[in-house]
Amino acid sequence: MLRRLVVLGVSLCLIPAGIATSTAAAPPTQAVAPASASLALAPVTEEAEPRKRRPYRATIRRTKHGIPHIVAKDFGSLGFGSGFSAAETSLCNLADTLLTARGQRSRWLGPGGRYNDQVTLDASNLQIDALVTDLRNRRVVEQLLADRRAGPTAEVRTMVKGYAAGVNRYLKKVGPRGVKDPACRGAGHLRTRATELDLWYGVYLANLLASTGVFVKEIVDASPPTLTDPGLPELPLPVAADVDREKLLAGLGRDPDAGFGSNATAIGGAASSTRRGMVLGNPHFPWRGRYRFTQQHLTVPGRYDVAGASLIGSPVVNIGWNKDVAWSHTVSTAYRFTPYEYVTLGPSTYVTDAGPQPIQRRTVSVTVKRPDGRLEQVQEDLYRTAEGYVVDAPALLMPWGLATVWAIRDANAEHLRTIDSFHAMGKATSARDLLRKQDWGGGIPWVNTIAADRFGDALYADHSVVPNVPDSLADVCMTVVGRVLNEVAGLPGLDGTRAGSSCRWRTDADAQRPGIFGPRNLPDTVRRDWVANANDSYWLPHPAQRLEGFAGIIGCERCLRTFRTQMVYRYVSDRLAGAKVTPKALRGFQHANRQRVAELARAGGDLDKVCAAAGGGDACTVLRRWDGRSDTTSRGTHIFQEFVDRLPANAWAVPFDPAAPLTTPRDLRETNSAVVKAMRDAIASLRLRGIPMDVAWGALQVAGDRGAPPIPVGGGEASAGNANAIASRDPVRNAHRYRAVTYGSSHIQSVAFTGRGPRPFTILTYGQSENPRHRWSSDQTRLFSKERWVRFPWTKKQIRRQQVSRVRVGAPR
Repeated sequence: MLRRLVVLGVSLCLIPAGIATSTAAAPPTQAVAPASASLALAPVTEEAEPRKRRPYRATIRRTKHGIPHIVAKDFGSLGFGSGFSAAETSLCNLADTLLTARGQRSRWLGPGGRYNDQVTLDASNLQIDALVTDLRNRRVVEQLLADRRAGPTAEVRTMVKGYAAGVNRYLKKVGPRGVKDPACRGAGHLRTRATELDLWYGVYLANLLASTGVFVKEIVDASPPTLTDPGLPELPLPVAADVDREKLLAGLGRDPDAGFGSNATAIGGAASSTRRGMVLGNPHFPWRGRYRFTQQHLTVPGRYDVAGASLIGSPVVNIGWNKDVAWSHTVSTAYRFTPYEYVTLGPSTYVTDAGPQPIQRRTVSVTVKRPDGRLEQVQEDLYRTAEGYVVDAPALLMPWGLATVWAIRDANAEHLRTIDSFHAMGKATSARDLLRKQDWGGGIPWVNTIAADRFGDALYADHSVVPNVPDSLADVCMTVVGRVLNEVAGLPGLDGTRAGSSCRWRTDADAQRPGIFGPRNLPDTVRRDWVANANDSYWLPHPAQRLEGFAGIIGCERCLRTFRTQMVYRYVSDRLAGAKVTPKALRGFQHANRQRVAELARAGGDLDKVCAAAGGGDACTVLRRWDGRSDTTSRGTHIFQEFVDRLPANAWAVPFDPAAPLTTPRDLRETNSAVVKAMRDAIASLRLRGIPMDVAWGALQVAGDRGAPPIPVGGGEASAGNANAIASRDPVRNAHRYRAVTYGSSHIQSVAFTGRGPRPFTILTYGQSENPRHRWSSDQTRLFSKERWVRFPWTKKQIRRQQVSRVRVGAPR
């Protein structure tokens, strides 16, 4: 007998009725090898919380720069301490996250205000509220919380409940008018208590960052075609050669010019001076908003000890280390969703192989605040098929026309396992065990994992949540337009008519749940020398290794590596050409600020020739003397960046070669008229704006996040091959400067394992506190400017030496 598992109203797969949908056996403690080929999805041991409802109790010791070290006797109290400490330094951001998760932005901030998460979601308050309200009306998170396979474990639910209680305890202590951060002091929405359900919806929305979150406007604004408004013509069908690839990628949440990314390098025992593992992680995340990191150290004595950084609203460490293993993440190239194209019979009926089905119309009512303070109800319509939300996206080749309609099935909308995955990773005993626990969790939403352990193993893996759409399925299920999407953007558009049968996502026997790839069909490697990733696909985790034969929806193979990837790899390979990597050398990679494009362009004097041909005058003198870097003291960096911004696609004489992926393309076309014009226009643009040629980079590029003084910032754009990637996006301070930084290098960690345990160095580039009046707001920004690190206190002795405050917090359960 078969039983159908339905999550979020989406039919996932057919499961034999006798098969359990949860796991209960304890996992083996030893690591498994080699890599994922023999990984078993055994569950991670879950310690039961005390049955007696004891009060929450936690001790928070803050060390220099405001880093909280939270100790508790149980996981609920640990979550309580985490929530309390997060509220102390990030309350306004946390409150905004909860406001969004309640679908109440319009109620407090007005419907026309913008919600921009600084990554993929940019919509009006009303649009985001409409989507969230529908999710809540459908009780999406509540259903997942009750699902033993797709939902969280009891231990993690206890942590989240404790986190909410900690936030409420802090708010009760200070009151809305006692909040010192001017961004939300006295705000009415602070009077609403945080609930664990609010936090879970916040986690759920973060899961959707690279999927449903990309299409909020296209979902909420979707409406059936009419005779007077039929949508874009569906004939002639689009041809891949005529599609603007960059525009399409940007619309799918993969903007080549403003991507979401990170670097991470793991050094194994064979390449390390310590003969143990080391990790350098540098997530490129926003310096403000929902995806801002906060640092914390979480300890349940004898059971749990992990430190690093967490996104706002997370009671667990997302990037960090314990005594055995350190890890970081980079954004993966895999898609988290597939669009389905359905033939329609009229504006409200779609065809399936089981017969015509009505498009579900869902009307939501959102409370909005008018300029005069009055509250009104505004209605919005959203539409769904069995697979997911209908989108109307003509610019993305997915219009709602008279003959067809598109809907999105989202793999990250079908689980609530993210916190479990990170929590389990915090208990890992080795790099291999980290991957095993990650697979058991089954909830890594949109990132690769790069890790190294004290035994000297280095791991790369993309074991994130990916729809189980092997190439064999895509080949027989793509529609005509779906093939264009796949050819241009690597995203297969599937036949919705067969979405419930032959074109349904597959199920792997080793997957944590139906509909996603299992570990054996996802790329990974464990090496003894080193691995790295800088947001290119899984194909090349090390110069000597190719990972091939995986589904196209995960990423490309034998494809171009960015100049940033080349730079990250060069740091390691150049060092190993003369010596092993020491902990100090690893930290040095972060602030070397070499620019890979500059190194290639200057070969053979080509850059100087281009400048001379452009009649650059004093700019050429500056470029000739330039150190080729993006240090704060470098002079000429801005000229080169303006040049790179204008370089044509055919700027290199030697094109990309899959046989030499880290040395091609190369050889600047110094006589090419378009290349010379790029230099001429770059110099002219700087002169027009009155920017001197011979000026230090640090005088031009400064911090631009909320409350930041004009602190000089090193690093530069990824387009120039900077590993220390820094960008200016909608700065809130110092916007009059040439470049005010609001995005890029964030929680940077360099963790080396020694015979005495981990030796962590970190820097939180924008500081621990979001309150611009607080001493922890820009202290680490100043350190980052000076290329200095924080010696993160890990042991009890180190914490005592650096301790600046100690408080015991508690509340009834």
